[in-house]
Amino acid sequence: MKFGVVTFPGSNGDYDACHAAADAIGRECVYLWHKDHDLKGCDVIVLPGGFSYGDYLRPGAIARFSPIMNEVVVHAKRGAPVLAICNGFQVACEAGLLPGALLRNASLRFVSRLVTMRVENDSSMFTHEYYKGQILSVPVAHGDGRYTADPDVVARLEGEGRVAFRYSSTGGDVSDEDNINGSVNGIAGIINAAGNVLGMMPHPERAVDPVIGSTDGLGVFHSLLDGVTA
Repeated sequence: MKFGVVTFPGSNGDYDACHAAADAIGRECVYLWHKDHDLKGCDVIVLPGGFSYGDYLRPGAIARFSPIMNEVVVHAKRGAPVLAICNGFQVACEAGLLPGALLRNASLRFVSRLVTMRVENDSSMFTHEYYKGQILSVPVAHGDGRYTADPDVVARLEGEGRVAFRYSSTGGDVSDEDNINGSVNGIAGIINAAGNVLGMMPHPERAVDPVIGSTDGLGVFHSLLDGVTA
């Protein structure tokens, strides 16, 4: 099983993602440059966090047109896994891999800290190492993380169990106070209809070692490892 992490100009989560794949779960990981036209035989593609192209126009809007994204879209349409984290979530929405958009945080402030989120779906290829209702502590670092979509899209996501994670209190309650960016329904991560693309604003790759405060992100990578290997 081989991970490929895309590097756009302005990415800053690419090395963290490769560390999580290579060092935390012991899998091969390669970097894919935004101008590449080849995924180098990778099984899992990671669109990492950062500020691709300086977030000009809007986050992810320019990165969506990078040559590598043509290959990523084909990869996803084949049913192969794509993990889109933070800025990667924004890119995935811009590329049509996921519905909705990420807007400026309701507070109009950049948020960078550990947050708690509740596992809403424990049966996807990204989340089956968790249990439904499990509370995770994972860092965020974004200024444009407020997930939004048309009401019918949100209803479909909720009804089809495609909300993967939701911001919550440490006790699992969902409230405006715990919704760190104002996302609709407290949504922190969603899965596409086919179940092979996960977009999330929190950074699981930065929660894989006790020395950095949490290992709660490991479940995403172990879930992928088990699912893709099987």
